[in-house]
Amino acid sequence: MIVIGITGTIGAGKGTIVDLLKKRGYRHYSVRNFLVEQIKSGLVVDRDSMTAMANHLRQEKGADYIIKSLLDAASKKRENCIIESIRNPMEVEYLKKNSTFYLLSVDAELSLRYDRVVKRKSETDNISFKTFVENEQREMSSLNSSNQNIAQCIKMADYAFTNNGTINELEQQVEEVIAKIEKANYRPTWDEYFMELANAAARRATCDRGRSGCVIVKEKQVLVTGYVGSPMGLPHCDEVGHLFKQTTHEDGTTTNHCVRTVHAEQNAICQAAKRGISIEGATLYCRMTPCRTCAMLIINCGIKRVVCEKKYHTAAESEEMFRQAGIELKYCSEEVLQYSNQ
Repeated sequence: MIVIGITGTIGAGKGTIVDLLKKRGYRHYSVRNFLVEQIKSGLVVDRDSMTAMANHLRQEKGADYIIKSLLDAASKKRENCIIESIRNPMEVEYLKKNSTFYLLSVDAELSLRYDRVVKRKSETDNISFKTFVENEQREMSSLNSSNQNIAQCIKMADYAFTNNGTINELEQQVEEVIAKIEKANYRPTWDEYFMELANAAARRATCDRGRSGCVIVKEKQVLVTGYVGSPMGLPHCDEVGHLFKQTTHEDGTTTNHCVRTVHAEQNAICQAAKRGISIEGATLYCRMTPCRTCAMLIINCGIKRVVCEKKYHTAAESEEMFRQAGIELKYCSEEVLQYSNQ
């Protein structure tokens, strides 16, 4: 779970960043909303009352109380999330210590930010330039470590944005940073993980027409692996070349196939048989749609699910067999692999 914190000056564009991340599937947690819930009914909800409540909670329950409450709520969902807006350095330290956390800050020219705030036309934003500046100066720094200190938070940011241009320009900057963060923290799904193992097995293959690998898995545990290669003791394609046989199809067309090797799926099933490993109810991962022969073996072994990285160009017959047998077939990509006739 990636946690993105947002800090910055008033009117700089924090909301724009939040909206962008929400579109990417991040769940939104707001310090402002948390404080509104804490303010007693009947009291005015404005910047002053929220600041007072925030300072009170931090002094009474600890500087990290607000952020800890939000992180606890986010952790129950186990989804990437945004926490807006970070205003205390101890909140940053808590998040860095207790989560995969990145702090983003955003700033812009003072006059530009004031114009943006005025254009919002909400009651709380209908203020004079003098009041706007005073509000910001009060929130930017504090001698009390439990109170707000946005200036220090901005200094602690992992990535800082200057938003003096258009919304599109800011979004482009943020997109690049978030893509970098997500790439650094990417955790594959189970299907992606086992497909990566199948591709690792494929590097042992000895026929360059289709260096395929296979992994058979049950209850998230690898049972056996296999890859394309000649039967034990016989020469490999990589050593002596391919052994082609011509096939004539119902429509009169002919194709050439290399028959020197045992397919990855067949080798994996053979490994299970040799070692007395039951693969009934298992999932098979392979590079492309299994051929007709492999499909029949898969069905009779009791395998219940087949995950293919790509689709083979003559996949229809195997797909129909799996459908009739009640075997789930999943493709990671709709890309179709084409083999030449030579």
